[in-house]
Amino acid sequence: MADTYRAVYDHAAADPAGFWLEQATAIDWDTAPQTALDDSRPPFYRWFPDGRLNTCFNAVDRHVRDGRADQPAIVHDSAYTGEVTTLTYADLLDRVSRLAGGLRERGVQQGDRVIIYMPMIPEAVIAMLACARLGAIHSVVFGGFAAKELATRIADAKPSAIIAASCGLEPSRIVAYKPLVDTAIEMVEEADRPAVVVVKQRPQATAAMGERDVDYDEVAAAEPVECVTVAATDPLYILYTSGTTGTPKGVVRDNGGHAVALAWSMANVYGVQPGEVYWAASDVGWVVGHSYICYGPLIHGCTSVMFEGKPVGTPDAGAFWRVIADHGVAVLFTAPTAFRAIKRVDADAVALQGRDLGPFRTLFLAGERCDPDTLEWSGEILGVPVIDHWWQTETGYPISANPMGIEQLPVKPGSATVPMPGWDVQILDQAGEHAEPGEIGSVVVKLPLPPGAFPTLWNDEERYVSSYMSRYPGYYLTGDAGMIDADGYLSIMSRIDDIINVAGHRLSTGAMEEVLAGHPDVAECAVIGVADPMKGEVPMGLVVLKAGVEISEEQIQAELVQRVRDEIGPVAAFKQAVVVGGLPKTRSGKVLRRTAKAIAEGEPYTTPSTIEDPAVLDTLSDRIAP
Repeated sequence: MADTYRAVYDHAAADPAGFWLEQATAIDWDTAPQTALDDSRPPFYRWFPDGRLNTCFNAVDRHVRDGRADQPAIVHDSAYTGEVTTLTYADLLDRVSRLAGGLRERGVQQGDRVIIYMPMIPEAVIAMLACARLGAIHSVVFGGFAAKELATRIADAKPSAIIAASCGLEPSRIVAYKPLVDTAIEMVEEADRPAVVVVKQRPQATAAMGERDVDYDEVAAAEPVECVTVAATDPLYILYTSGTTGTPKGVVRDNGGHAVALAWSMANVYGVQPGEVYWAASDVGWVVGHSYICYGPLIHGCTSVMFEGKPVGTPDAGAFWRVIADHGVAVLFTAPTAFRAIKRVDADAVALQGRDLGPFRTLFLAGERCDPDTLEWSGEILGVPVIDHWWQTETGYPISANPMGIEQLPVKPGSATVPMPGWDVQILDQAGEHAEPGEIGSVVVKLPLPPGAFPTLWNDEERYVSSYMSRYPGYYLTGDAGMIDADGYLSIMSRIDDIINVAGHRLSTGAMEEVLAGHPDVAECAVIGVADPMKGEVPMGLVVLKAGVEISEEQIQAELVQRVRDEIGPVAAFKQAVVVGGLPKTRSGKVLRRTAKAIAEGEPYTTPSTIEDPAVLDTLSDRIAP
């Protein structure tokens, strides 16, 4: 009899040590762990403390050893250049081991930090793996981030080297990276500056080279080196995420728990088999790129697609369908905003007609809450299960999902289905009491977190505790608000900060967005709380209409106001729906609701470094500023 979700979940809950040691057998260890968890210093829990391994060996070398040498490991598809590059596992092993050799020749050793500042090109993944091979700690910074943001990360990580590309490509421009790197280095103290900058020259814009600079191709032509064994608890990477104080938080990922968790998730959450083609349509600069472009698929022996392009405009709304068909993608993972963008310009999915998607069988969406309308539309046009799942930079892999590799559960649109094995998810109210089924509260996870979750912040244990572990002792505060229904299904409604208080009633902006998104003329939307002298806060809807829709703003506003009144009730006090040309978003697709709120309230704000199109803020200001 096949395992069921409930049986697996209960096993992990009843015997976490036994469960995770069993899962650890999917990994090649230099010294296999005998102990699952070191819980001697809560909340700083460490998994597999006596194990030793190398993550690069698990992602590359062992597959060449075990017969996958000629299987494609990475397929790079650039919509900007029109080029497709395929690297087999044997190719990848050669390139990674040689780059690692070149980095070692230039002083990079185990424990050193290396910042990677590159676009979506194979060299970015090669650089990550080369660092892992040496036991060096990489920190990928999204290519094109402003020099000031890059400088804060250099100052915090103190890298011995930076690996950068000369430029990145966008739909309408070329972004020169090297001048940003040079400026960032000049902004930090001399002692924090890297000894060497390795530059991958791209033909679209070559970079001028200085004294500390060396050509990537020269470094990558070194003699190959073997993997360095590291402790399971040694850091693999640092990934900086924005903090409320403006100082980025360096999320640390260890080697052992990370490898075990990703191997487990590829098989059990995403339901893919070694040898299949897996595509995470994200960027290496985000956690999705770390977990499911680089490490997860390669550790599991899959082929990973790297796409340099956009869901629309490169060249049209059929870009995703072409990539799926051309490369035989079995499973796609992307953000809901990508499908909203496609739906906005091609609601009838004309670009999909006549396209044979072959083995494609599942679409996973995460990164922000997926409204039911987008989920249902995606399922209708593709004819495959669409899985809304939820996780965070801090957790590294899914907290809640539909476990396609264990048991496909019924889908509830608007819900991220159920917590995954190892994640004890609970809902607490403001007093720290357990909420009733269906009641919105703070989403927390009982400690210890499972393998793969962040064990600390880089050089900042105090902030780790104060930001995540102190609000509800014994629990990890996710920062999200949500509810669990009577069937155990988890719905993430919004960030805790996006729960608005209307005349004493705590209301979810996510619930209102769900209602607005259900209108047939709305492509995407966001709801923010705006200060009101009478009610404290009132909701304001920002809506983007589908391409070609002809409706007056007065009519669409009246219809949306009525929808919210009918489905949520007069208590929502929803009376403002403003049609805008676009929503302010990060490059990963998250809506910048705090920034929009500041604009609506006439408060000063700083343009976020992660914003995709700063010009959107100017047009938004024209529409909603008081």
